[in-house]
Amino acid sequence: MSLSDPIADMLTKVRNATMVQLEKVDIPASKLKLEVIKILKIEGFIKNFKKISQEGKSYIRIFLKYDSSNKPVIHGLKRISKPGRRVYTGYKEIPRVLNGYGTIIITTSSGVTTGSRALEKKVGGELICSIW
Repeated sequence: MSLSDPIADMLTKVRNATMVQLEKVDIPASKLKLEVIKILKIEGFIKNFKKISQEGKSYIRIFLKYDSSNKPVIHGLKRISKPGRRVYTGYKEIPRVLNGYGTIIITTSSGVTTGSRALEKKVGGELICSIW
């Protein structure tokens, strides 16, 4: 468990859970993680999520999504900006993931959003992760 990078820890837990085809995975809650998970839900990478509290701690339960042949919808997750090396970009240089088939999550001055929405709003920011 990476205490210095909770987003990378969350992505690793989701990646590992999809590899062994778990139905759900619990991660410790934070505002940034919740916003990232909301984007995963909107973009169709997960079924659903809900906030739960156990023993005074807050968690987010993510319900993972699989296709008809029981293969995970999430094929890959990659952390881009790390605590040791932050990656920022302007709206003109926002990278595309798999030529538009994937999604990049970016945190901007107007909140956490996808790369395509940041391009529409013409705002840049810190590249959090890419999902395909």
